[in-house]
Amino acid sequence: MNDTDYGERKKIGLIYPSAGWVMEQELNEMTPDGVSIHTTRVPLGNTDVEGLNRLLLKTEDAAELLSDIPVDVILLGCTSASFINGLVYERNMIADMVKRTGIPFTTTSTSVIRALNAMGVKKVAVATPYIDEVTQLALAYLKENGIEVCNSRGMGLLLDRDIDAVKLDDVYEFAKNTDCEEAEALVVLCTGLRTIPTIERLERRLQKPVITAIQASMWNALRMVGIDDKVEGYGSLFER
Repeated sequence: MNDTDYGERKKIGLIYPSAGWVMEQELNEMTPDGVSIHTTRVPLGNTDVEGLNRLLLKTEDAAELLSDIPVDVILLGCTSASFINGLVYERNMIADMVKRTGIPFTTTSTSVIRALNAMGVKKVAVATPYIDEVTQLALAYLKENGIEVCNSRGMGLLLDRDIDAVKLDDVYEFAKNTDCEEAEALVVLCTGLRTIPTIERLERRLQKPVITAIQASMWNALRMVGIDDKVEGYGSLFER
């Protein structure tokens, strides 16, 4: 190791649900040399509206803890928590976090929208692990952002630990079977799903971009801190 390995280029702060373990592994896999990931956790019980809103109540304290490092950007790495209350709520939350910490702040949901915009995508198929109530809120959020959904499927999972436990091959098959011909891209939501090893395989099979929650989060966080490295192996998004 040398000094570069300690985040000498940039440090990314991650706020992550307490029961999750997938996102850290995948972010670290994609991290360019000189960038480090620093995580603090917030409690999450059920992945439903009530549980996700309880998680949101803890994000302010988590962001302030990360600002002590200080990191260069803070990411709320819970897709559903950032979209369940709609676009206006999310924008206000981001502005409040920046005001509290003095550090740029973003969410996974915002990252997905920025990724789709960068790819010029307006119509998507959407795969989620969520119960129907949460999947429907995801579709409403996409619509608020000008994204049309031609097909969607949810796995019906309520607990974060069950989402994180879904095997890679099952994620691949579920996502592949969610695609529709008219979709310009396939979107796979949730930072608990194992996705990054499936992205290029899905892109080859479907012949279209694949945007996943964790992939988009990393791409957006890097761009926010001025790093535009072309990270290979994780889909066409990183060519943008």
